[in-house]
Amino acid sequence: MLTPERHQIILDLMKERGVVKLHELVEATAASESTIRRDLSQLEDEKKLKRVHGGASLLQRKGEELSVTEKVAKNRKEKENIAQYAASLINDGDCIFIDAGTTTLQMIAHITAKDVKVVTNGLTHLDELLEKDIDTYLTGGFIKQKTKALIGSGAIEGLQQYRFDKSFIGVNAIHPDYGYTTPDPDEALVKKTAITLAQETFILADRSKLNEITFSKIVDLKEGTIITDETDQEILAPYGNKTSVKVVTS
Repeated sequence: MLTPERHQIILDLMKERGVVKLHELVEATAASESTIRRDLSQLEDEKKLKRVHGGASLLQRKGEELSVTEKVAKNRKEKENIAQYAASLINDGDCIFIDAGTTTLQMIAHITAKDVKVVTNGLTHLDELLEKDIDTYLTGGFIKQKTKALIGSGAIEGLQQYRFDKSFIGVNAIHPDYGYTTPDPDEALVKKTAITLAQETFILADRSKLNEITFSKIVDLKEGTIITDETDQEILAPYGNKTSVKVVTS
């Protein structure tokens, strides 16, 4: 079978199923695993799919953004592990920024450090922060209904009053060449501001966010340490060359 024929079979299966395992592609094309791996690398370079552990999946649409309810249901256990590790990085007396988002929300339950001050733009975070008796500051700004995040000039101005030991940021996509991205330019600017105001930044991202690109760039990879559950070294290698990566496993 010629390479273009294999590529078409792969792409047709991707469109039909969304995610396809490596062994399924081997069976469908009667090719070897090494050949299919090369095909997937080439198609990923052509931005036609993304490799995932054990196979490949469709790329998400650049402007696609899920609601809080939809995000909570996705990769729940993986997010919990990432959130627990992130919370362990907080030291007594730290002043931190916790970004709006479902993975960052899960951090709060695991915070054990004392005398911590938190600034957030996440409305969904407030109840848990107050229940844990954590000193909490809200940025202000325009309420984005879909994600319950505070954005816009009010959020930026509110943030600029503070300086952080650490910022914990959620993103929609991470790519070795295009950095951290999110669908909304206003939300991207809030995240970028929080990153510039922190001594250290940690990007919380389960494996579904890797090798993806969405509409609005936040910052380059080097501006944050990635905390992820991805364990495939072939997928992680391009990131480890440009920034620190912490792999969290269950």
